[in-house]
Amino acid sequence: MRTQRQVVDFSLRRRALLREVHSGRVGTYEVCDASPYLKSAAKFHGEPTEELCPVCRRENLTHVHYIYGDELRQSSGQARRLAELSLLAMTLSEFHVYVVEVCRDCGWNHLVEQYLLGRDGLADPDDGADGRSSRIRGGAAE
Repeated sequence: MRTQRQVVDFSLRRRALLREVHSGRVGTYEVCDASPYLKSAAKFHGEPTEELCPVCRRENLTHVHYIYGDELRQSSGQARRLAELSLLAMTLSEFHVYVVEVCRDCGWNHLVEQYLLGRDGLADPDDGADGRSSRIRGGAAE
């Protein structure tokens, strides 16, 4: 997406946790604990992936996108489809997106990434490199 910024990738934390699970230091019951709400969100709002679950290896993972922001009001904290995020990014100034991978079979879930979306990420062609306006009117920067 064009306005995606401040991306935080949690793949290193995921790999470390999976290493602990596969070595037996962490039990699968500790990491396969998806709530019924998360599983429901994966079923109705999730985006299927081609990646097999790293724990049970029976089903493909599903990505669920949760959105948070002041402008969202009552919609903050809801799961949304990826296609809806583009529309919201053009209408709202800024909101956070959290992507969670879920196995609907065994309950594995992990935060995959976090990023910001919104109109504030669109740079005006007259803006400088720092994003502030460089137009001058009446001797003062706007």
